[in-house]
Formats: sequence, structure tokens, C-alpha cells
Amino acid sequence: MSDVEASALAAVDEAAIARMLLDLLAVPSVTGTAAESELQHSLARHLAVADLDVDLWSMDLAALRAHPQFPGLEAPRTEAWGLVGATTGRGDGPTLILQGHVDVVPPGDPVRWAGDPFRPRIVGDVVHARGACDMKAGVVAIVAALAAVREAGARLRGRVAVHFVVSEEDGGLGAFGTLARGHTGDACIITEPTSGAVMTANAGALTFRIEVPGQATHGSTRYAGVSAIDAYLPIHRALAALETRRNADAHPLMSDYQIPYPLSVGTVRSGDWASSVPDLLVAEGRLGVRLGEEPAAARADLEECVAAACADDPWLRSHPATVTWPGGQFASGQLPAGHPLAAVVGTAHADVTRGPRPAERGAPYGSDLRLYAGAGIPTLQYGPGDVRLAHGPREQVRVSDIVTVARTLVLATLRTVGAE
Repeated sequence: MSDVEASALAAVDEAAIARMLLDLLAVPSVTGTAAESELQHSLARHLAVADLDVDLWSMDLAALRAHPQFPGLEAPRTEAWGLVGATTGRGDGPTLILQGHVDVVPPGDPVRWAGDPFRPRIVGDVVHARGACDMKAGVVAIVAALAAVREAGARLRGRVAVHFVVSEEDGGLGAFGTLARGHTGDACIITEPTSGAVMTANAGALTFRIEVPGQATHGSTRYAGVSAIDAYLPIHRALAALETRRNADAHPLMSDYQIPYPLSVGTVRSGDWASSVPDLLVAEGRLGVRLGEEPAAARADLEECVAAACADDPWLRSHPATVTWPGGQFASGQLPAGHPLAAVVGTAHADVTRGPRPAERGAPYGSDLRLYAGAGIPTLQYGPGDVRLAHGPREQVRVSDIVTVARTLVLATLRTVGAE
């Protein structure tokens, strides 16, 4: 380990990490809300204090929505702010992007939480709050790593570009708009929660809507109508069979997961009166996209499944269900095989922890990785926290894990961009 690496590792400030995490968690930056924009402006001030060149801009939502590759939206919004901070560097080395999203999902039923979801609760080394691991801990790790590199006086050959983005949770508008603005690099580390693993691939996820028709009548003469709920059941069974088929022979990076590419129906809505036979059922869910699979092919697979189920049912044969694709549309993405970024991050983690290199695997959920990979930027995920606790009332992160990730980012940054 070089002297500058040792100095930068020693400069990682655990107390500052804890303070910043608590500050960020107190901002209820739910996707699409004013607090999301508020947090971007707050982080812009952090980046300015770190002597980075800051680009904070209001995105042109109309232009982005009109783009043929627009990734979709689920949450309503009236504004979106992009934020990039970059070091100057000497300019004769590569540019490394460190990326994190600032938006969080809604907290859900407050009764399920031990306290206010946006008032961080500390138990020993563990911080509980909405956004703790997904992914404000990762955002803090990025800021802490850059602060340590600056404190050590490292002179960088290349550049470090920090991308803090909005709207990751509902499609990736923030990353899409950041890349569209021309902010690019030679490699990218996204600090999503990975439990110490190096995630070199993401499955995709497509939001679908299935509308199933019925025939309304009075509940007392239900035999004279057709319940849309009953009509939906054979489609639901067909979707379960489709999931089984799509998960046969999964990619080796996804082999650790019981179901690498889940197909899940998340909402089912039908009926508007208890004594009426419902004439419409609307089911919405997400379809996992296999590594390397084009989203269009995945959509066609589900559409053909629904069409086949309708063809086998007497009612649906003449009154077929319709499939549409609203909301987030996440393609899959993958770091090119053999790319050195995985070894750099894995070795840095091993040097910091004095243990083995972490496992390399894929993630079963969609993320911004696929947008950066799709733009030709080799990208992986490595960050603090356990994704199994994200989006739930037990969301939490260990401060010690953030410190480990920050130190790993220090070494990975210095070894990627070069330093004197």
C-alpha cells in the first residue's frame, strides 16, 4: 500500500459519516416529492465544500419524456434536479464515476415501524430509518471517500465524477437525464447495498398491467354474468408457470437466488360494489428480465403467455385480456467479462478488511447499472447494507459497514484514476 493510500485511509472520518447519515435520513426524500429536490441542493453544497466543480440543474422533463429511450416513471413529479460534482485532476488519467440515488420509497404503514421512519433511531452501531441502506448510506460513503482523498493531499491524474441522481426507485429518470446531459466516464461504481459483495450484473424488471374483462350483473343473479375475478384466475396460474420456465438454467451470476427472475403480481383491483359481479379486473406487477435478454423479448414472452391462457378459456377466448407496460422499465445490465474494475474493487475491499476478496454475483432487481452499462460505461455495484432490509420497516445499516465501503472506495479511486 502506498503512502498516499495509507494517509487517505486514515483520513476517513467515522464521526463525520455518522453525522451526515443522520442529516440525510431526516430528509423525507420520497421519489417525486419536494424533499427529493431539497436533498439534491443540500448535497450540492457538500460537493462545493469538497472543492468539486458542481453542475446542479433542473432537468427538462418534457424533453426527456419524449426521448425514445425514456426509462419510464411511476411517481408523479413536476421537477427533477441533476447533480454532478467532479474533481479537476491533471487530465491524463481515466474518469471514475461514483454514483448514488437520493430518492427513497414511501415508508408504508407507520404502525410497522418502531418509530418515525424519517427520525433516525440508533441502536449501538446500527441506524434505523427509511433510506438507511437504500441508499443514503452509499451516498455518505461516496462523500466520505472523496473527503479522505482530499484530506490526504492526493494529486489525481484522472478525474472523479460524483453523480447523485433522483428517481432511481421508479425507473431511472435521474441517471438517464445525467447521461443525456453528457456526463460520462471510463468506469462507474454505484454504492447500492450489496452486503459486501461485488455486483457485476443486474437483472431487469418491467412493470406490466393486465386488464381482464367480465360481465356485470346483480350479485343475486351472478350466474347471468361473468366475474372478472374468476376470469383472471387461469391467467394467474399461467403467470406462475411462466415464472418457472423463465428461471430454468439461470446465469451463473444469479445462481445464488432461489428465484433469479421473479414474476410478481403486486396489485389486483376489481369491483366497485359488493353486490355487483365485477366487470373488470386490473392486475399490475413486475416481470424479471434475464441477463442479456432484450426487454422487448421479455414483454413478448408475457404477452404470449396471457394470450395462450385466454385462448384456452371459453370466456377469455372471445373477451381477451389486454397487456400494457406502464411505469418503470428496467433492462438488464452487466459489467463486461474480465473487466478490471471488479478486481480493483474486490482487492481494495480485501486490503481494507484484511480478508478474502468478496464474492462476485448478479442482483435480481433493476437499478441504474443498466443505464450506465447501456451508455458504454463499465459499471458495478458495491455498497453498505443488506438489500433484503430495503423498502421495509426494518430498514437499517451499520455505520461500520459505511466506513468499510468508504475506505474501499478510497483505494479503488486512487488505483483507478491514479495518484501521486
